[in-house]
Amino acid sequence: MSVSAVLKAYWPYVKSQKGWVFLSYFGACVGVLAGVYGPWLYKALVDSITNNLNDPSKADLLRILLTILIVNLIGWLGYRIGGFVSSYVQPIIMAEMDRKNLDNLLGHSYQFFTNSFAGSLLRKIQRFSRSFERIMDETEWNLFPLFITIAVAFGGLYLRNAILAWSTLGFVCVVILVNVLFSKWKLKYDLQRAEKDTEVSGALADVIGNSVNVKLFSGYAFEKNKFFSVTEELRKLQNLTWYLGEANFALQALLGCFLEFGMMYLAVSYWQKGLISVGDVILVQGYLIALIGRLWNVGRVMRNLYEAFSDAQEMVEILDTPHGVKDAKGAKQLKITQGKIEFVKASFNYNQTREVLKDFELSVEPGERVALVGPSGAGKSTIVKLLLRFYDLDGGKIFIDGQDVKKVTQISLRDQIALVPQDPFLFHRSVRDNIRYGRRDASDQEVEEAAKLAHCHEFIEKLPNGYETFVGERGIKLSGGERQRVAIARAILANAPILVLDEATSSLDSESEAMIQDALRNLMKNKTVLVIAHRLSTIMQMDRIVVVEDGRAVDQGSHQQLLAREGLYQKLWTIQAGGFIS
Repeated sequence: MSVSAVLKAYWPYVKSQKGWVFLSYFGACVGVLAGVYGPWLYKALVDSITNNLNDPSKADLLRILLTILIVNLIGWLGYRIGGFVSSYVQPIIMAEMDRKNLDNLLGHSYQFFTNSFAGSLLRKIQRFSRSFERIMDETEWNLFPLFITIAVAFGGLYLRNAILAWSTLGFVCVVILVNVLFSKWKLKYDLQRAEKDTEVSGALADVIGNSVNVKLFSGYAFEKNKFFSVTEELRKLQNLTWYLGEANFALQALLGCFLEFGMMYLAVSYWQKGLISVGDVILVQGYLIALIGRLWNVGRVMRNLYEAFSDAQEMVEILDTPHGVKDAKGAKQLKITQGKIEFVKASFNYNQTREVLKDFELSVEPGERVALVGPSGAGKSTIVKLLLRFYDLDGGKIFIDGQDVKKVTQISLRDQIALVPQDPFLFHRSVRDNIRYGRRDASDQEVEEAAKLAHCHEFIEKLPNGYETFVGERGIKLSGGERQRVAIARAILANAPILVLDEATSSLDSESEAMIQDALRNLMKNKTVLVIAHRLSTIMQMDRIVVVEDGRAVDQGSHQQLLAREGLYQKLWTIQAGGFIS
């Protein structure tokens, strides 16, 4: 990943605000130019005084002083324009970056998120926009002003004495070259620091997200030591990069000392020989002060720039990573007229060594209620994920009303399928907002009607703020059964023609399950239903039961048909019904 890749990622955002960005840099340039013109005016002032010691012209001196005032005011105005415009445009660009990056991130596949820490992804998004802020600030207020100062100083000195000009430029180029080479060499350590910083964020998010497990399994000391280890690695890398930065400062300060001594020695020598005036010596000193001030910062500037680039590169890698599941070119909207689902020779592997489905065949008729049963790891949940196109098949096809799910848009596909997962995740928002997520234009009355059908209206009204009660991160303030009933209410509100239940009643007690079963019967009317189930009460409601083993449909039929013949279903049923009770 190169610096050019980061700049390429930033360019569309800068281009969209190019007028404001140009005005910001223009203002800063005006301010710098006014500043570097100052030594010429002080040279003129000193020469005017020294050339007219016996009869100094007050008019000339006043004219020069007024010119100095005007130039300083122009510089003040330029800096203010640059500062205010920068303060206006940077937040606009950064906000747009955050929005586009989130949009890109959400477009990644289900597998991408299962392989990533949420805390790390959050840090990468934030650092991408913050890095832009640092890069723009450093280039606008330090890097460009440095080049302008060098160019003007060289030109000004060249007009007075070519040797002084070339000598100054030579010293400056040496200082800059040393800093660039040093910063480029140090970049690998900056990248390691950025990666370790992301790792620390991910570890922190992981342990906080599993705080209940830490308490349950007395993992305080273990997690503390584990986090200490990763933060200690980060500390060492930070110390290393900062020590290297300080070494660079020391080197450039030493070079600055030699630069100032050498140039002033030359200037004084030329003045003694009558080749330049006292004003020229002041001119040299003025440019030296300006250059050394800029050069003193160049090490810090290069360090900040390379650190900013290394911070941004992690997000650029994500932006350059193709989305694992993408809409086909010219993908159409899924149109459901009946709701028939077909898996045709479907094959899928999570990796080369783990085959999950192999030539899986399943046909679900419109309005039919089908249960998938089988041992853990048989591929039941994978079938649901493939139907929702969280993954793409390695072979075969999936059709809904004759339409290949790979050739329709993902949004239209998922709009037509309501899923109630085994462990529903809720937003850290109000109960009302979580239910309304099923259909975001639903009225409050419709939300409450769905809650009543899911039998969660009763417990919601007992919450501190009723429907406006925030449920906590992932719904942690609610019990497992309450979360599941909220998820069912969300599915009821969505009213999609295809309903998928993935152990939807697994977290409910017997009383709650009885209420939910009634709600589910109403919900399943006139819908095609695919259910992953173990509980007897759910299985027996289905029109057909498909037995899945090792990624294949090995048997199917009604409950009575499957129970009548020896096989895997009979074994699973016997175990659940009390086969282990002697």
